[in-house]
Amino acid sequence: MIDDDKKAAAVAAVAEVADGMLVGLGTGSTAAFAIRALGERVAAGLTVRAVVTSDASGTLARDVGIDVLDFADIAAVDLTIDGADEIDARCFAIKGAGGAMLREKIVAASSARMIVIADGSKQVDRIGAAKLPVEVLPFAITYVMRVLTELGAAPVMRDNYRTDQGNLVVDCHFATLEDPRATAALLAAIPGILGHGLFLDEVDAAYIATNGVVTRLERAGASA
Repeated sequence: MIDDDKKAAAVAAVAEVADGMLVGLGTGSTAAFAIRALGERVAAGLTVRAVVTSDASGTLARDVGIDVLDFADIAAVDLTIDGADEIDARCFAIKGAGGAMLREKIVAASSARMIVIADGSKQVDRIGAAKLPVEVLPFAITYVMRVLTELGAAPVMRDNYRTDQGNLVVDCHFATLEDPRATAALLAAIPGILGHGLFLDEVDAAYIATNGVVTRLERAGASA
């Protein structure tokens, strides 16, 4: 049932893709449904190009016939579609369970519009219950773990895991996330942390499916 909802949300989001667009494709099980749905539209005649946020998404996108470009050569993206670990009514999201949050945030920042797709279990009143991942330069890991511990983040380093950039991921478990913007600024200011999973300004809309029913959540002031 959850997979059915993920697919329903993905199909709804992919309907926003127009001919000629450059599309950003996210990472994770929900994003994979969007990649497959976009591949079906390409097979039916849609002409698009894409950039991807992980090697795994790139492999899948090519497998379903999507033309994938190197993001290093791209300055702006029309539309990005990605999943989320949590999203609330403010369109604040936590991402990074799949470990690609740094690339995801870069691609999202380059995009004119970003859509999150999710099953209903990911919709929350306020983000903060999900673990908050940070990407850490290996050189800095012991120092960063000390600082995060002092901040009460209860950090746990992912075992035997490296990002596509070769960096480490630390999952933080804050007791509360009353002020996400303050937490984001705090994490960004720690030398050695390269990125974090708080997406506070990037998400313009979300398609959320529960028991087969898709609802659309639009950020206040965002343009469709």
